[in-house]
Amino acid sequence: MKKLLLLLCCSTAVVTQAQNTINITSQQYDILKQANQLDYSKHYNFTDVDFSKPVTRPSKKAIDKSPSAICSCLIPLDATFTVAMAPNDDESSALISLPFNFNFYGTTYTSLYINNNGNISFTAPYGSFTSNPFPDPSFEMIAPFWADVDTRDTSYSGLVYYKIFPTYIVIKWDAVNYYSGLAHIPSAGKTNTFQLIISNGVDPILPPGDNAGFCYGDMQWTTGSVSGGVGGFSGIPSTVGVNKGDGVSYFQVGRFNNGGTVFDGPYGANDSVDWLDNEGMYFDVATVGNFPPVVINNNICDTIDVYTGDTTHLMASFVDSVQFNIGVTTPEDGQTINATLASPTYPANFSYTLSKNTPTYKEFACNFVVAGLPVGLYPINITATDNGTPVSSTVRTVYIRNIYSPPLITNINNSVQSTTIEIYPNPANDNIMVKHNFTTVSNLTLTNILGQVVMSVQLNTQQQSIDISGLHKGIYFATISNKDGKSEIIKFVKK
Repeated sequence: MKKLLLLLCCSTAVVTQAQNTINITSQQYDILKQANQLDYSKHYNFTDVDFSKPVTRPSKKAIDKSPSAICSCLIPLDATFTVAMAPNDDESSALISLPFNFNFYGTTYTSLYINNNGNISFTAPYGSFTSNPFPDPSFEMIAPFWADVDTRDTSYSGLVYYKIFPTYIVIKWDAVNYYSGLAHIPSAGKTNTFQLIISNGVDPILPPGDNAGFCYGDMQWTTGSVSGGVGGFSGIPSTVGVNKGDGVSYFQVGRFNNGGTVFDGPYGANDSVDWLDNEGMYFDVATVGNFPPVVINNNICDTIDVYTGDTTHLMASFVDSVQFNIGVTTPEDGQTINATLASPTYPANFSYTLSKNTPTYKEFACNFVVAGLPVGLYPINITATDNGTPVSSTVRTVYIRNIYSPPLITNINNSVQSTTIEIYPNPANDNIMVKHNFTTVSNLTLTNILGQVVMSVQLNTQQQSIDISGLHKGIYFATISNKDGKSEIIKFVKK
């Protein structure tokens, strides 16, 4: 009876383009999907999807400005991004060429497929919508969130986008919906936003030594209905991680199938998807052998701003101090993790408590007090070590940047604070344009992330071009100050 129903429902499907494309309605596709009779060697073209309809992104709940949500690593969409594929379910992009070499566990790739279901692959596209845990010998993929994404109804779902740069690519699943079954219920408005960056391994878009990174916005669902999900949760969990496909080289961040913020590491119980909200993590997937620990919660980016005595810049930080979270995990099964955190310059100003503690994941709630400290950068060093063979370690430094101090606040009026300074373009190549509103002759000082002065220039006008061709690629801080003691700081990237 089921086979007869399938034949009746799919009898109007027309096979074209040498049997590679099947023209089909969404309802016919859904019946095949529910019966597990999809042919992943085919491209399904939905004849009832209006591809000319403009995408209307659904309204999303406000992002929780928790202590860890200090700096978003999500790159905003703009008109320069390309839609990776039309509205679809379980489809993939065409093969996309890269202008750089990407090292994936010792193999170099210069092209990739973007798969609608939350991952990329290199040798073949994947339509699999029910995820497996890693390691898995069946799939070669990088998966910021492998789950059943359905973008056909653009009234409720965003799409998948990408933007290629000379040395990296940004791929973003923007407010995407999940597969909700034959009834085509619009998933109660639940959407997920997440991002993947892969690079040549040296571009400063990622921390030094890393060539891939995951970043998350608001995550509201985990599982499609064919994977056992009910209302976007339960059933077979989604998977976050990287998998070579050889059963040996892999790492897993976690598996998610419920709401909330509970997380116990990559291989414990199924985890809660809201734990991913606003998170960011970076790693080097060129590594062959024991994969080093991964530092998580570094959506705080590389530098945390704290505004001493300035009540106009509360944001996620507190006046005279800043609170943030740091997590560390061992991404391979059967290993354990240990970590140390330290402030080498002002240890008495830094404190932390161990807020989550499992053999494979540890999370630290941190606080750094800048009251009484000079304006400047203060490093926090994180060292995470596993017990693999051989033992592997990851060292990461986060910088606390004290921008104002109480003596300076009285000298900076609200108009100066509100306008700050401008540097453009950012990122920049060989020149930057500096604009400021100080009325007296000012000085521009450029420092690297170690706080070392690399350039000092007198600014004779309020808009001046600066040659930075002699600087190495990386992140810099530009400080403009004048003889009245006023100063402003802004971060920029030299490409």
